[in-house]
Amino acid sequence: MIDRTSRNGAHFAFTTRWGGVSTSPYGELNLGGAVGDDPAAVRENRAITARWLGLDPADVVWMNQVHGAEVAVVTERQPAGEAPAVDAVVTDRPLALAVLTADCTPVLLADPVAGVAGAAHAGRPGLAAGVVPAVIAAMVGLGAEPGRITAAIGPAVCGRCYEVPAALRAEVAGLVPAAYAETSWGTPALDLPEGVAAQLAAAGVTELVRSSVCTLESSDHYSYRREQRTGRLASYVWLGSDIS
Repeated sequence: MIDRTSRNGAHFAFTTRWGGVSTSPYGELNLGGAVGDDPAAVRENRAITARWLGLDPADVVWMNQVHGAEVAVVTERQPAGEAPAVDAVVTDRPLALAVLTADCTPVLLADPVAGVAGAAHAGRPGLAAGVVPAVIAAMVGLGAEPGRITAAIGPAVCGRCYEVPAALRAEVAGLVPAAYAETSWGTPALDLPEGVAAQLAAAGVTELVRSSVCTLESSDHYSYRREQRTGRLASYVWLGSDIS
């Protein structure tokens, strides 16, 4: 139900769609609160996931993602229903940061030495706008060093499947050349995870964990491209021992 890994004192976790209480078409572990699901089911799913991870749900920071490159610095617990309208968050407090996706690329980062964590939602617009270098810069502002950061790229649609018009590919690849791709059937595509990896490397991040899951190909994961009306996965990052 959850893919979890720890590296150098940083904890990363990625959900699947299984193990929650939501019903069709959001079944079962929908963690997105803005997709039309029953809000009570979403709250229960978030609580279930927090328990699995050994986290206090009140210590999880969420975002109202808007496909941009703005970053919020979080210094305290998030009041219920008050998620910032940004696509990246950073903190130097004992909090867990969460990203919601259903094909876009979740990017998790941590510098355990500095005690700084970051999380970004890198969809096509956010990748092109520079949300990845923006979140790293915000972490550096809190004392992190790129060479100490461990990054994790979670489940996302792959370059073999993310078909786009040729003009859009040219536009994005003009800004992020590594995102240029071709589908498995020979049409223009974008590889967002590869673009994210290139931006991380350019910023000086060398420790990278990458998921091999393509959300469009995997029936265990939500995919907006495959289903349109569907739930959202969550990716979490936190530092040190589990928050409880």
